[in-house]
Amino acid sequence: MYDSAATMFSPDGRIYQVEYAREAVKRGTTAVGVIYGEGAVLLVDKRISSKLIEAQAVEKIFKIDRHMGCASSGLVGDARMLVARARAVSANNRVTYGESIEVNVLVKDLSDIMQAYTQNGGVRPFGAAFLIAGIDPDGTVRLFETDPSGAVVAYKASAIGVGRAAAMEFLEEKYRADLAQDAAIKLGMQALYKHVDTSQPLVGGEPTVDVALVSAKDGYRLLAADEVKRHLQMRDQP
Repeated sequence: MYDSAATMFSPDGRIYQVEYAREAVKRGTTAVGVIYGEGAVLLVDKRISSKLIEAQAVEKIFKIDRHMGCASSGLVGDARMLVARARAVSANNRVTYGESIEVNVLVKDLSDIMQAYTQNGGVRPFGAAFLIAGIDPDGTVRLFETDPSGAVVAYKASAIGVGRAAAMEFLEEKYRADLAQDAAIKLGMQALYKHVDTSQPLVGGEPTVDVALVSAKDGYRLLAADEVKRHLQMRDQP
């Protein structure tokens, strides 16, 4: 009976609808974020299961603003709605104040919306989590992880989705603060595929992973397919 509404606590202090939303995230595709010297890299396993699927149509990485992007896991529809909110907040800040919004301000606004959906009747929690990477106006590189409960944690490297446990164990062992861009992409690739079979990384000739970079120099940039293929080929090289 305690899982009939998002506003109902169980006797042991749990909100089952929030836990179910977290389970939706755990069943989603793996996403990894890594901070390197001058920026951050976001990677998502798109899990293309058929050569009939248009790989470009599977969107798990989103541009929020010129200085910020995010990777999602869980229900894509829920993620798109929250990304639309994030884009509107960021654009409004630019129009109002004439500068890019600080990453933590944007993340807190988004997490407030997610938290509100855990305590109102007639709604359900969002079944999506994010890794949000961006550059603050002072040049600081930031990486945040959000949770369906509305919790936010800042990381140097993190993972969400079905492969989180294996990826986090790998990142904790291998991450270094002095990583170069290519090394960060390679580390993210290796962490991303810790949970899956890597013998067939490509389906129908298309990469099964999207990669985006966020840096102070170039802002947000989604890597082209040929660049992703090159990094996939270098993933297992020493």
